[in-house]
Amino acid sequence: MLAGRSVQRWLVTGAAGFIGSNLVETLLRAGQHVTGLDNFATGHRRNLDEVQWLVGERAWARFRFVEGDIGDAQACRDAVEGCDHVLHQAALGSVPRSIEQPMPSFAANVEGFLQILEATRAAGVRRFVYASSSSVYGDHPELPKVEDRVGRVLSPYAAMKAADELFADTWARVYGIECVGLRYFNVFGPRQDPDGAYAAVVPRWIASLLKREPIWINGDGQTSRDFCYVANAVQANLRAALVPSLPSAHEVFNVAVGERTTLVELFRLIRDILARTEPVLATVEPEYRDFRAGDVRHSLADTGRARELLGYVPTHGVGEGLAEAIDWYTRFVKDQP
Repeated sequence: MLAGRSVQRWLVTGAAGFIGSNLVETLLRAGQHVTGLDNFATGHRRNLDEVQWLVGERAWARFRFVEGDIGDAQACRDAVEGCDHVLHQAALGSVPRSIEQPMPSFAANVEGFLQILEATRAAGVRRFVYASSSSVYGDHPELPKVEDRVGRVLSPYAAMKAADELFADTWARVYGIECVGLRYFNVFGPRQDPDGAYAAVVPRWIASLLKREPIWINGDGQTSRDFCYVANAVQANLRAALVPSLPSAHEVFNVAVGERTTLVELFRLIRDILARTEPVLATVEPEYRDFRAGDVRHSLADTGRARELLGYVPTHGVGEGLAEAIDWYTRFVKDQP
C-alpha cells in the first residue's frame, strides 16, 4: 500500500495507544516520517518503547513525539505543523467510562476532536482521517450495519462519536477540508491493554484465563460482535488517507471483517488457543451476569463501501487475529509483576 510512494509526513494522535502505536510502527517500517501526539491518559510509554525496539534506531530517527493533550490548541498546532496526513486516534474510549465519567469523556472525544480538526484545517492538510465507532448505529435493528442507516445512540460515548461525525461533515462543507470517519468494530490485537477498569473483552479474558481468574459474560452469551484485528484497522486508515478521490468531502466507512461472533464463541476461541500451551484451561467455562447498560445486542458490519471506495480487504478474521496476537497478550500478562 505504501510501497513505491514518496516519503511523507504523518501525524498520529493517540500514538502511544493501541491502534495509534500500530499505525506508528507500520508507517516507520514503510520509511515514512511520523509525528506522534499523546498525553498518556490511556496510552503507555511502553508501547512506544516496543515500537522503537521493533523498527530499529534508524527508522525511529524518523519519529517525532509531542507530549500534549488534544484539548490544547497549541499542542495540536505544534503536532500538525509540516504534516501531509493526519490520522486521529486519540480518545477516551469505552462505553462504561462514558457513563461513569461523561464530562472528561466529552472533553477528550468532542472538544479535543474539534481542536485537532481545526488545527488540521488551519495547517492546510488536505484530508483528516479519524476514528469513529460502530456504537453510532445505536438501536437500529438491521444487520449488517450499513453506513447511511443509524438508530438512536445508547450511551454517551456513542453520542460523542456521532457528534464527531457531525462536526467533520460540517467542517468539510464549510471549510473544504476532506474528512474520513472510520467506524471501528471491536478492534483487538497487540498493545491493547488488558489492565484497567475499561479493558476490552479480548485482552481482559486472555489475562483472566492466564491468571486463573473467573471469566464473566454480560447477559446470556449470545450478544454478538464483528471482531476486527488491528492490522485491518491499520490498513483502513492508510487507504483512507491515500485514496486519490472520494465521492464527497466527508465520508464514513465501516472497519470490520463482516463476520459475527457471539461472546460464547469468542470465549471458546480464546480458551482453545490458550489451552494448546496451558492444557488446564481446556475445561474452563465462563460465568454469567446481567446485561450491561448501554451495550448494543448485536453488531455486524457491511464492509462493501470500504471495499469499493477504499480498496479495503480485511486480511484477518477473528480466528487468524487471535492466533497472531496471542503470543503478545501472553507475554504481556506473564511479564507483569
